[in-house]
Amino acid sequence: MNAERDYGLDEHYEWARPPVGGWVADDLDKLPNLPPHTELIDGTLVLVSPRTRFHARTVRLLENELITQAPTHLEAIREMTTKLDRKNRPEPDVLVVPVDADTGSGQTWFEPEDVLIAVEVVSDDSVARDRDIKPPKYARAGIPHYWRVEANDGLPVVYVYELDPASRSYALTGIHHARLKLVTPFAIDIDLTAIHPRRPSP
Repeated sequence: MNAERDYGLDEHYEWARPPVGGWVADDLDKLPNLPPHTELIDGTLVLVSPRTRFHARTVRLLENELITQAPTHLEAIREMTTKLDRKNRPEPDVLVVPVDADTGSGQTWFEPEDVLIAVEVVSDDSVARDRDIKPPKYARAGIPHYWRVEANDGLPVVYVYELDPASRSYALTGIHHARLKLVTPFAIDIDLTAIHPRRPSP
């Protein structure tokens, strides 16, 4: 079985061919017909699998709560990229950034120095990226806070990391079940069980 039959592509379809040395961060805004949520990791395009319901609900909960709880000079925004360097432009599931980092309605990415919190909700195909590959890159870029969110019995568990500026690496500061309550980088209190939809009254 060939790729054309697998994916409904005709015989004239041409896959994007990487240039010598790989893609660079600015290519994500120029390449045509990239699937949603395509990332650039070490010069390679990373295509992600369809989102699960757990993933969608968790991202929605965290974004909404962070929008509500963040100080007025900050905003939470989902699924935008950060240009870490020339070869790396990942797309965290949620970012917390300064309101004044807004460069206009056509903005597609943030500078890493504008990112206060980067949140990754782990999917089956992103385990290695979210646990092992992205955190050191975020740390080297100077992002102060990294949250990794994993599913446990259908509920999110949030692993919270804080940057050690001396080593430019993350230290785990807590593992949060059912409730995420923090005092840094600002007061945060999130009921993690609220990802379940409300049931109609009987």
